[in-house]
Amino acid sequence: MSPHEQRRTPRRPVAAGVVATDVISERPLGHLCNLSTGGMLLIGKHEPRSEAIHQVRVTLPGERHPIELGVQEQWHDAAATPGQFWAGYRIIAITKEHEKLLETWLRMA
Repeated sequence: MSPHEQRRTPRRPVAAGVVATDVISERPLGHLCNLSTGGMLLIGKHEPRSEAIHQVRVTLPGERHPIELGVQEQWHDAAATPGQFWAGYRIIAITKEHEKLLETWLRMA
């Protein structure tokens, strides 16, 4: 089984243009492709470090305020477009407030 097929929860696709920003460096980590209560898929310009941990900020489509998530890289692969990388991240930390916002957003699918 490939790492792409190890999802534990269904993911909701995200419209183009939503960026996950590293809170510490204020640099974009990548564009959000899909999201669940357990993880996210990003595509970005930088190859991530294996098992790297990040605190990211994401503003979900249709929401006013961003949520912050602690995530850990699980896998990454080069994308078909040169200089781009797919990366799967597991959510390892989220506040109760942001967890409720994420769950509500996911149910609106």
